[in-house]
Amino acid sequence: MKHLLASTCLVAGLLAMTGAARAECGDVTIASMNWQSAEVLAALDKFILTEGYGCNAEVIVGDTVPTITSMIEKGEPDLAPEGWVDLLPDVVNRGIEEGKLIGAAVALSDAAVQGWWIPKYIADANPDIKTIDDALKHPELFPDPEDASKGAVHNGPQGWGGTVVTGQLYKAYGGEAANFTLVDTGSAAGLDGSIAKAYERKQGWVGYYWAPTALLGKYEMVKLEHGVPYDAAEWKRCNTVADCADPKKNDWPKDKVQTLVTKGFSERAGEDVMGYLNKRAWSNDTVNKLMAWMTDNQASGDDGAKHFLEENEALWKDWVSPEAAEKIKAAL
Repeated sequence: MKHLLASTCLVAGLLAMTGAARAECGDVTIASMNWQSAEVLAALDKFILTEGYGCNAEVIVGDTVPTITSMIEKGEPDLAPEGWVDLLPDVVNRGIEEGKLIGAAVALSDAAVQGWWIPKYIADANPDIKTIDDALKHPELFPDPEDASKGAVHNGPQGWGGTVVTGQLYKAYGGEAANFTLVDTGSAAGLDGSIAKAYERKQGWVGYYWAPTALLGKYEMVKLEHGVPYDAAEWKRCNTVADCADPKKNDWPKDKVQTLVTKGFSERAGEDVMGYLNKRAWSNDTVNKLMAWMTDNQASGDDGAKHFLEENEALWKDWVSPEAAEKIKAAL
């Protein structure tokens, strides 16, 4: 009976400690945006905050504008792991200045990138091709699927901002004069399919794409340099305006992707939790490969988060305290 009472007291004590830890961190709502990289990052934060820090974490559906606006105006949700802050800089800056938002870690350490890409095997075989101008000197390396006597720049579907910019850069860099055509791939699937087809046949390809994406985790591509510095005024005046007649060469700005936290949650979460959220960051290469695995395995965000934790301990254990690391490993 003494052993039974002692065991019961021990279990009760452990449960009380666990309950206290959860109470200290408390409830946390995490916004999962409607794209793959944001889904898996939200799932990763949920797993680490729940298992490592004793939070009562819940993932809710969100999207960039309504989520960040709600965080400022209503104080909820508590956390947006993948906030594309450049999409609404005035709103985010106002929220930070008014003390309603806290900017935590830059989620993508090398930022979200858009531009023109070529397959790595083409870049390796032609080390002189580093810029858009370099690529446009070689239409024979990037044949138009409809007319092999010309080169082709593959564009995204109508309605995308990147499609407008690619069309304007095609003009600015003299694509037509260089004997290239601008190919409308028609859809996201058409754009992806054109890259997959080129890769399977080891053919040349140049065109618009972005990261992080699952496709770049499967097919290794190299982003071409623009050869000029970024001019924000010119970007706004003409590079992003479809009917502007005189676009100039310009660099493609990177998008800052940052974790955003409400002021209220930052104050109640504790130093350990905020320490994690201020450190947690990964690169496009890491995310691309993870999303490629998720796509190939039809995996959910939760599946992807566990796969990442199992395969990348050297990376994530630096984000968390030693105590949290042991709890996370035990929960996998």
